[in-house]
Amino acid sequence: MAGRLAGKRCVVTAAAQGIGRATAEAFLKEGAAMVVAVDVNAEKLKEFTSERVERRVLDVRDAEGVKALANDYPDIDVLFNCVGIVHQGTLLETTEQDWDNSFDVNVKSMFLLCKAFIPQMIRRSKGSIINVSSVANSLRAIEKRTLYGATKAAVIGLTKGVARDHVRQGIRCNVICPSPVATLSYATSDPEDSDKEHIVYIKNKMIGRRAKPEEVANLCVYLASDESSYHTGNVFVIDGGFTL
Repeated sequence: MAGRLAGKRCVVTAAAQGIGRATAEAFLKEGAAMVVAVDVNAEKLKEFTSERVERRVLDVRDAEGVKALANDYPDIDVLFNCVGIVHQGTLLETTEQDWDNSFDVNVKSMFLLCKAFIPQMIRRSKGSIINVSSVANSLRAIEKRTLYGATKAAVIGLTKGVARDHVRQGIRCNVICPSPVATLSYATSDPEDSDKEHIVYIKNKMIGRRAKPEEVANLCVYLASDESSYHTGNVFVIDGGFTL
């Protein structure tokens, strides 16, 4: 199948909805030979209808489960680490359990997946890893997102470290930093009809709306494709002017 990702085999985490779902669909549209859609939500994964999708129900904090995933798919070209949760609160409102859980989901999961898939990429002398950080990171703070920002700053550090360690082995590792995205994960039904206070805040700061998942997915297609062959260790902000 022709396309910018023709023949590529991809793993996408948090694939059942939001940015992960949009990116999985975009990879398929651009001709990916296979997309391994990973999520904890088995019912949502069933919504994928393409024969080129392999569904995998997995909690990516499970080290043995991640190793098994890599063993089952030993020739992956693209790893898209999209899993993440948003903790809301100041530092004083954050418990140790909150801290550990957020770092497990947002950072440790990426460590486990990179560690599992990089050896096969080294053997094949090629691979693109795309990690999801946020505009809330080491460069900018957002009110009551202290823990979230700390995890996303760590993702940038992880990305740059992986890129540096494997720059001569055919592996590229980049990170995207989206501003808030209009997905149902932020809402109960229609993403534009709920969370009103947050939406008003964003509209006063940005282009006038939240990003669409498909807009973020377009950037991921570029980073997964050979068009971005000279990009590694780079931070890509996609925020509609949020950080201006």
